[in-house]
Amino acid sequence: MTSLDAVTAWVDNYRKAWESNDPRDIADLFAEDAAYFTEPYAKPWLGRDAIVEQWLKIKDEPGSTTFEWHPLIVTEDLAILEAKTTYPKDTYSNLWVLRLDNLGQARQFTEWWMKHPA
Repeated sequence: MTSLDAVTAWVDNYRKAWESNDPRDIADLFAEDAAYFTEPYAKPWLGRDAIVEQWLKIKDEPGSTTFEWHPLIVTEDLAILEAKTTYPKDTYSNLWVLRLDNLGQARQFTEWWMKHPA
């Protein structure tokens, strides 16, 4: 079941994992059989172990981003978030589609991202 409190906790923990790149922090975000779509039509990373492995292959360095977000829609089984990620040289608008299980872990997570023009 998804609630705004559960979504907020998940995003806070995602940000913690983003900054730490600690495999435990990453793993704690996702259900054992989760699917993580790094962009809408990409082949998903399937399963917690694969998600951790793939995340660490393309990790951002701690302190290299700023991140702002707010919820657009939160229902019992779906949350849609709008966000902005700023890197030293680029800025992205993000739309996240998140489905949490009853433990507050992502069953499915899809990132839609758009790079801002220079």
